[in-house]
Amino acid sequence: MFRMGSIAGRTVLEVDGAFHDAATLAADETLADLMTAVSRFTELSALSEVARASGAPVSGPLGVCVPRPSKVFGIGLNYRSHASESNMELPSAPLTFTKFPSSLIGPTDDVVLSGDAVDWEVELVMVIGAGGRHISRDTAWSHVAGITLGQDISDRGVQFTGKPPQFSLGKSFDTYGPIGPVLVSVDAFADPDDIGLWCDVNGERMQDARSSDLIFDVPHLISYLSGICTLEPGDLIFTGTPDGVGMARGRMLRDGDVIDSGAEVIGSLRNRCVKS
Repeated sequence: MFRMGSIAGRTVLEVDGAFHDAATLAADETLADLMTAVSRFTELSALSEVARASGAPVSGPLGVCVPRPSKVFGIGLNYRSHASESNMELPSAPLTFTKFPSSLIGPTDDVVLSGDAVDWEVELVMVIGAGGRHISRDTAWSHVAGITLGQDISDRGVQFTGKPPQFSLGKSFDTYGPIGPVLVSVDAFADPDDIGLWCDVNGERMQDARSSDLIFDVPHLISYLSGICTLEPGDLIFTGTPDGVGMARGRMLRDGDVIDSGAEVIGSLRNRCVKS
């Protein structure tokens, strides 16, 4: 098992609440690069044991745990509860859009609001570790380096401008992709297909669900996407959000709001909203 994060732009491994520099542990400076570490995820559990035995903790604020993915996929209407609150039919195939990698920020960074119609969407995020094309459902989980937590922040005004709507643009403003706090190996979860996640805004619970409510589970998503394009180490898949988003509640994010997102095993994000 491993928990991988970023401090000062370098790969760190969390062991018993302390963080250790991965490159130092391995005596291999190439592992300082987070994208290299993701592609070599099979080595990180052993390094975590080295840290437990003889590591030297480092400190500092956590940054983006997967900073330079080549592709960031988002899946729309992938929780039954969210499809229901949106009064939309269940999709027959994954409704896929992209978030530009430039939208990604760390677990405690500010979300810079683009207007008065900005919404929250807590999601589990799959990080590809072993790339491939035409990946089967049966082997899909072996291609996942780990799971992290994300917010698919969405400018609903931009998202639903015109016909067809502009999903990718509405979800790709700078700072609209908080992820973290760490990337957690799949074997750390009792059941990676059933993970609890939640979202609070200013201390009020807005979303609370389990990933077993997904319409298209992770193996399906990986098989489907890899049938269209080659998945590469570091690619992210935002797997969808449950019910409780602001659009359904008639409430949007405002300057000074604090978004607290959480998931079992992974941990939490805290992002303050600020005016642009």
